[in-house]
Formats: sequence, C-alpha cells, structure tokens
Amino acid sequence: MSKSNRSLRILVALISIPFLLFMAYWGNWLFLLFTLAVGLLSFYEFAAMSKEKGYTVSTILGLGFVFLFIANAYYAFTDSFLLVLLLPIFFTLSELTKNKPEAIGNIGAGLFGVLYIGLFSSSLIWIREFYHESILYSRGGALIIALFVTIWMCDSAAYFLGTAFGKHKLFPRVSPKKSWEGAVSGFIFSVLAMIVMRELFLEFLTMTDAVIIGALVGIVGQVGDLIESLLKRDAGVKDSSSLIPGHGGIFDRFDSLLFTAPFVYLYLRYFLQ
Repeated sequence: MSKSNRSLRILVALISIPFLLFMAYWGNWLFLLFTLAVGLLSFYEFAAMSKEKGYTVSTILGLGFVFLFIANAYYAFTDSFLLVLLLPIFFTLSELTKNKPEAIGNIGAGLFGVLYIGLFSSSLIWIREFYHESILYSRGGALIIALFVTIWMCDSAAYFLGTAFGKHKLFPRVSPKKSWEGAVSGFIFSVLAMIVMRELFLEFLTMTDAVIIGALVGIVGQVGDLIESLLKRDAGVKDSSSLIPGHGGIFDRFDSLLFTAPFVYLYLRYFLQ
C-alpha cells in the first residue's frame, strides 16, 4: 500500500469513526438509516459483482427486499419468515419477465444476496434494539460501539502483525496475503478488546459473555472477510466498488460486521448470562 493511499485511508477513518460511534450511541431512526445505507449499498455492489460473472440479478427487487428486512427489524410490521417465503416466489416470477440467460444463476445470486445482506444487516438492528426499554436503551448502543472497536482491533492486529510475522498462508486461493499468524493475532486482540470494553462500559455483561462475544468477532468476523474476498475473486474485482476513497466499497468495509452480527445476536438472545 502506497503512502498516499495509506494517508487517505487514515483521513477517511478519522472523519467517519466519530459519526459511526455517535450514530451507534444515539440509535433510533439514525441507526436505522445507517443500517439501511449499509444494506442497500452492499446489495447494489453485490449485484454489480454478480454481473461480472454473467448473472443478471433483479437489482430493484433485491433492494426492495433488503429494505423490507431491515425496516421490519426496526418496526416489526410482519414476521421475517413471511419475507423469506416470499423471496423465491418474487425472484422466480421476475425471471419470467426477462429475456436473459442463466435463469438459475440469476435467481440463486439474487436469493443469496438478499438473505446474506438483508438478514445479516437486520441483525444489527436487533442488537441495537435488544435492550429496548428506555432506561436500558443505551446498552444496545454500547454493544454496537464495542463491536465496531473490536472489529477494528481485529483487522488492525491481523494486518500489522500478519505483515510483520506471517509465514503460513491462511487461504491463498482466496486471499494470498492473509496468514495464520495474522488470523490468530486478530482473534487474540478481539477477545482482549471485548474484555477491555466490558471493563469500560459493558458492565452488564459477565466476563464469560465478553470472552465469548470477542471470540465470535475474532473467528466469524475474519470468516466474513474471507467470504467477501471469495466473492470478489470469483467476480474478478479488487473491491466491491470505489465509493469510499482509499477503502473500496461499503461491502468491503462492513463485511466482517455483517457476518458477525447474526452470531452475536443469537448469543444475546439465547445464551446471554
């Protein structure tokens, strides 16, 4: 990475991080708008990558379903399972109106994109609204902030320590620069970061909760990054888009968060101690 590109990345991060933290703390409609932006833009980028493989995803239909999944997570106007049932019906019917090849691939890519991005984005809302009582509402914001910080620490440790000490390739077919040393470093710093967050402002979590959530971020978050790298490599693109200067696309920047969110939510819902 060139010095100019690194400087641009740092500048963008310095500008965006305070807004992300404020938005997570404030919650309500502001966090809903943020999640909608992440979900809709990520799906748009995913649809564009699919076109590089020769698939014509119904972009408007997909964006509509992503919007419904995220909005429903906030307003709860219907059962999310109903939206899942409607997905294959609408995507299959949409192929009848097209004169395009690869119908199976088009439907499959559309369904995968909506379920992956739409449902996983919805999990961010479920985490933020987990403590929906007004007296406890800030706890959801604290959890989202902790996830941001932990993912940033994981990515930074994996990159810098992996660059310095990495000798054993992790998945060279998918991401040639990633190493096992970097992955282990990211995992360790994820757990440590969540423990520190617990001591600072997540006192409502037990130490066991903090370790488990940190471990989820350290494992699942890095898997999410690898999965997005797999999709980009298959599509033959370096970044999902060039929307964020020096950082690539929205899907690039939030892949780990999107993939981690449902696992953290399921832990909160079923195993929180």
